[in-house]
Amino acid sequence: MAFCPNCGSQAAGRFCPNCGTDLGAAASGASTSGMGAGAAAAGSTAYAPPVGAAVPQAGGLTQNVASALCYLLWLLTGIIFLVIAPYNRDRVVRFHAFQSIFATVAIIALNICLMILGIILHTVHLGLLATLIWLIYPFAVFALWLYLMFSAYNGNKVVLPVIGPLAEKQA
Repeated sequence: MAFCPNCGSQAAGRFCPNCGTDLGAAASGASTSGMGAGAAAAGSTAYAPPVGAAVPQAGGLTQNVASALCYLLWLLTGIIFLVIAPYNRDRVVRFHAFQSIFATVAIIALNICLMILGIILHTVHLGLLATLIWLIYPFAVFALWLYLMFSAYNGNKVVLPVIGPLAEKQA
């Protein structure tokens, strides 16, 4: 089965059913010295993905999907992607995995600090302020989680202020 040199989909016949590229011209240009144009068209052609296309790694996930999944369950998926073989050698996936792990540690530390602050605010009769902080905090963490996953999926590298440079050193 031949593949379209333009979009990479399987194609039979002279034109690609997906993008309409003329496969006859591509097959005649791909002939080697020992083969004629008809023999090259009848033989199997190597698949070369278009420039800039997301190429699946050996594990089956593309780099952007693996990077986004590093944030799915924070610490757990960060560790998983640092252990799984094809992804632990990719610098981009390793960066997102380490940033996910470090962000989890930072969120846990921030939880502890906010609990201490809440106790202090309640003792000085500012419990309403502590309640307001605890109402906003989960939404801020959720928004950060969505932003990191969405950015990683789109191929954008978001470096968080303190933990991002640490993750870059580890990756």
